[in-house]
Amino acid sequence: MSSFNLTNDSLLGILNIIKFLFSITILLIGILLSENAALTDCDRFFYKPLIWFGVFLLLVSVTGFIGACFYDHLPRMLWVYHVLMFLLILAGIIFTIFAFAVTNKGGGRLLLGAGYKVYRLGDYSNWLQNRVNNNRNWNKIKTCLVESKVCSDLYSKYWDVSFNKFHQKPLNPIQTGCCKPPNGCGFTYVNPTRWVEENWQVYCENPDCRAWENDQNILCYNCESCKAGVLDNIKHSWKKVRWFYVICQMLLIIMYAVGCFAFRNILIDES
Repeated sequence: MSSFNLTNDSLLGILNIIKFLFSITILLIGILLSENAALTDCDRFFYKPLIWFGVFLLLVSVTGFIGACFYDHLPRMLWVYHVLMFLLILAGIIFTIFAFAVTNKGGGRLLLGAGYKVYRLGDYSNWLQNRVNNNRNWNKIKTCLVESKVCSDLYSKYWDVSFNKFHQKPLNPIQTGCCKPPNGCGFTYVNPTRWVEENWQVYCENPDCRAWENDQNILCYNCESCKAGVLDNIKHSWKKVRWFYVICQMLLIIMYAVGCFAFRNILIDES
């Protein structure tokens, strides 16, 4: 008869059932956040790490549950489970630190008399800048922005307001950076997405001013201010996720410690 301790067996089984339910919760939250990504659908891919984390945790918890229930026949399964769990926690900690590091810099700057902020690409972390400066990545994001009709919605909402009233509207980062030319370009306001070019001497110094076009499929989608607006949107999205990761890691570390204690008792009983 095996000396396997039923109490420790039950404890490991219960812990892995909790982890399994926890992984399902993480998956659902990741999918929910992805489907309801802030402002546009264009930052959905930044929630993928959360979804993959939930998938991996689900697989690890199943491994642990099988190892706890069938330890007599699969004694190595619990060793595999504990190694995988350790790697999962380590990867989660590294990703959480990374998420804090890359989202710590950047943010909008207040503009006197305006209801919105202005955004500069150079204010954000180098890693985020490299993501949007990559032509392949940016072309995908730009196409997504056009298809999501962020600027069309801005026009529909404020098409009949004067410049002074429009200047005081609380535009979001993508509307500010992608749907209108940067302030100081010397353009004359017609409506939120149409501006007449006048003072070349002023706006030629800013490459974003030269990038602006009244074509609704171009607007300022090639501007650095647009990239900065997208990054600010991503930064706020990641801020939601990173605190959730912190809570997940704390809970997993506690459960892992309890599981290690139970597994140690199993090994002592067998010796």
